[in-house]
Amino acid sequence: MVRVGRRAESGRAATATRAEVIYTGAEHGRTLAPVAPHLAAPATVEEATEVSLLPGEHTTARKVRFAVVQGCTLASLALGLTAILLAMQGEIQLAAAFLVACVVFDGLDGALARKFGVSSPFGAQMDSLADMCSFGLAAPVVVYASLAHTVPTPAAAVACMLVAACAAIRLARFNVSPKDGKFFCGVPTTLVAAVLALAVLIGLPLPGPVLLAGVALLAFAMVSSFPYAKLARLVRLPAWLWLVPAVGALVDARLTFVLVVTAYLLSGPVMWVRARRVV
Repeated sequence: MVRVGRRAESGRAATATRAEVIYTGAEHGRTLAPVAPHLAAPATVEEATEVSLLPGEHTTARKVRFAVVQGCTLASLALGLTAILLAMQGEIQLAAAFLVACVVFDGLDGALARKFGVSSPFGAQMDSLADMCSFGLAAPVVVYASLAHTVPTPAAAVACMLVAACAAIRLARFNVSPKDGKFFCGVPTTLVAAVLALAVLIGLPLPGPVLLAGVALLAFAMVSSFPYAKLARLVRLPAWLWLVPAVGALVDARLTFVLVVTAYLLSGPVMWVRARRVV
C-alpha cells in the first residue's frame, strides 16, 4: 500500500489529501500488505425472496382451483397409505381396490391442473412425492401381501423391493428429462401400479413363480428406454382394436387382461426396433 500525502510549508501534516493505492501482487520481490478489514467494501446482503407456489395471478378463484388440484394429490396419497394399512391387516382385495382408486385420483389431479390452468412446479413435485408413496411403496406392499403364501417370502420381498427401487429411479428420471407429448420413456409408475392392483383384484390364476416374474418384468419396464404410447394416442386407435378386448373381456376377463398388458409391454421394444431401422 503506497500513501501519497501533502504537507504544509510550516512542516505540519496536511489533512487535505491522502490517496491509497492497493496492489494485489508482489513488487520488487515483496508482497504488499492486504487491505485492512475495516477498509474493505461492505458485502451486499441478498434479501430472501418469497417463492410463489402458484404462478400467475393470485385471484380467489385460481387459489380455490389450485387447492382442489392439490386436494386430489393428497387424496391419492391418503388412499395409498390406506391400501398399505389394509394389506397389513390381511384385507388384500380391499387394499387393491383402494390402490385402483389411488390411480384414479392421480390421473384426476393432472387433468384438473391443465383444465384449470394452475399447473406449477410445486404441483409437479407434490405429484411425484405422492406417486412414490402410493405407487412406489403401496403397490409393492399390496403385491407382497398377495404373494405371501404362493412364493418363498425372500423372493417376494426382493421382487417388491425391485418395484420400489425402479419406481424411485423412474420418477427421478422423469423430473429431470425433457417431456415428450407422444411417448413415455419406459412404462409410467401409475400404469404399473394399476396393472398390479388389477391383477390382485381379479385374482389371476397363474402359478406363483409366473406372477413373481411378471412383477419383476414390470419393475424393469419402468426404467427401460423403450417408447410407450400415452393414453392420448391410444384412444385414437381404430375402433375395431378397442372392440377386440371389449369382446374378450366378456368371454374371459382374466385372459384378456393378461393379453392386453402383454401387448402393451411388447409395443415398446417393437417401436424401438422400428425407430432404429428408420435411422
